[in-house]
Amino acid sequence: MRIPEPEDVRVAAERLRGAATRTPVFTSRVLNAQVDAEVFCKAEMFQRTGSFKFRGAWNALSALDAATRARGVLTWSSGNHAAALAAAGQLLTTPVTVVLPKNALAFKRAAVEGYGAEIIPCEPAEREEVGHRLAEERGLTIIPPYDHDDVIAGQGTAALELIEDFGPFDLLLTPIGGGGLLAGSCLAAALGDPAPRVYGAEPEIADDAARSLAAGVIVELLEMPPTVADGLRTRFIGERNFAILRARAAGIVTVSERSILEATRFLWMRMKLLAEPSGALPIAALLEGKIDVRGKRVGVILSGGNADPVDVGARFGAL
Repeated sequence: MRIPEPEDVRVAAERLRGAATRTPVFTSRVLNAQVDAEVFCKAEMFQRTGSFKFRGAWNALSALDAATRARGVLTWSSGNHAAALAAAGQLLTTPVTVVLPKNALAFKRAAVEGYGAEIIPCEPAEREEVGHRLAEERGLTIIPPYDHDDVIAGQGTAALELIEDFGPFDLLLTPIGGGGLLAGSCLAAALGDPAPRVYGAEPEIADDAARSLAAGVIVELLEMPPTVADGLRTRFIGERNFAILRARAAGIVTVSERSILEATRFLWMRMKLLAEPSGALPIAALLEGKIDVRGKRVGVILSGGNADPVDVGARFGAL
């Protein structure tokens, strides 16, 4: 198994030039005062399809030869990667099939359909099994959500841009589900001079990545975790991602469901950034004091904004 290297992120950045949005970066005096640090938030909710996932999807799809693209590609996803690959496929005239969990949020399903992908519904725990079977039957190329060389490298371009535009940083923070964004960010950080330490933030009730790093082997959760951060509902981290994180990540911290909602509300109300709960994880970690950032320059990837404001807003009432 090949493991992506830092230079792969530079290659991905060239592929993405003119296709992906160079997303804006925001700061908040209130946030800086609360955590006693300079925090720079890269707002990937302004990326195509509303999340960083477009980066990896485009990089992986555009790396394929024309004949392979013409046959079509397949993925499994709860929403953001599915929409990103569907959008990339529409732009590159590539048929996209998505194995989508039956419990995927309705507006995310609608986005996937809107980009022209074929949706195959399945039980959440069966999506990879169904995906592999369908890909073999139909002769489709699989582009998984996170455990893929070009996907990882593509996701790393968000951190690379942040470092190029506002670095150097002492620390970088990203959410972590399957590990593509955090692994890619670790690779991008290695290109910095000096290289920042990179941390991941994960829900307490979906802590497979933190457990895996602690155990030194990939730990698989028995059930799909019911976290409010629906983009991080993964049961295990990818093999390539795990190898990169073991070698390069400074650590993974976990945060409570309450903290995730509080951080989401902070981003909505104080910074006017409509982040989805999955994207608010790093802010939750900062506000909870899970990492000592006092006096530091901190880069944060807000991974996306594909949230239903009515649904998430209703949850704020429980705080």
